[in-house]
Amino acid sequence: MFLSIKRIDSSLTIMQKRTNLKIWLSAIFIACTVGLLLSAQTALSQQASLRIAAAADLQPVLPPILSQFRQSTGISVEATYQASAALTTQILNAAPFDLFLSADLGYPKRLIDAGVADTAGSPDSSSPLTYARGTLVLWTRKDSHWPTPSLSTLSDPSLKRLAIANPDRAPYGRAAIAALTSLKLIDDLKPKFVTAENIAQAAQFAETGNADAGLISLTSARTEHLTSVGNYFVIPRELYPPIEQGAVIITKSPNRQNAHKFLDFLLSREIQQELAKSGLTAVN
Repeated sequence: MFLSIKRIDSSLTIMQKRTNLKIWLSAIFIACTVGLLLSAQTALSQQASLRIAAAADLQPVLPPILSQFRQSTGISVEATYQASAALTTQILNAAPFDLFLSADLGYPKRLIDAGVADTAGSPDSSSPLTYARGTLVLWTRKDSHWPTPSLSTLSDPSLKRLAIANPDRAPYGRAAIAALTSLKLIDDLKPKFVTAENIAQAAQFAETGNADAGLISLTSARTEHLTSVGNYFVIPRELYPPIEQGAVIITKSPNRQNAHKFLDFLLSREIQQELAKSGLTAVN
């Protein structure tokens, strides 16, 4: 009898150990599964986040488009706005961007030539993808000496300070120099330049009175605030080379698929129409 009871106790102990082992193994399995799911979710979240280096002239234009893209695709987007030259330098120094939207074709072409960017999937992957064209305007405050600016404003002796973007760093600055050279006003106006880091800052200089007028982008001039306090004159396009705005995907980006999705979205008819309303000439 005593031996039988011992055997029963021993069997129960073995069964309990087996049960505890199963519970322990199940707990480990569940923990590992949850860990893998969380890791996958984090990876997907990181993959879904798109980092865009955007030219300063896009600052008034891009935010609502990014919101629409996020709502349409579920892909979150972060944009950094600076002069195209500054962004190019950052990308060459391995800044963690996925996509570069420049205000010209020259800077993204430099990245392609350096082997750090491409437009894989486009007909010509050796050239940037043109997504819009920019327009140069002369902007003045409504309470200034020139409430309605024109080309004659630039030759008026009363004009003492003219804001332009740095031509060494910003495509709109180069366009301003080209236009003034075409008008044969460059020598007279060069001493009057108030040079900004980028086109957004040039608009700020003109708006705050740090300059009497500004050669800025149409995208800046059409913002709600600048429209309310000033007026603009469109500089004839034949006075400066076309401002073709180009895009490239960073070669080492882990989010190339999402970058392609955004470019397709940017080139869609609906978004191109929005760009046109904001002051960029559509390419589609």
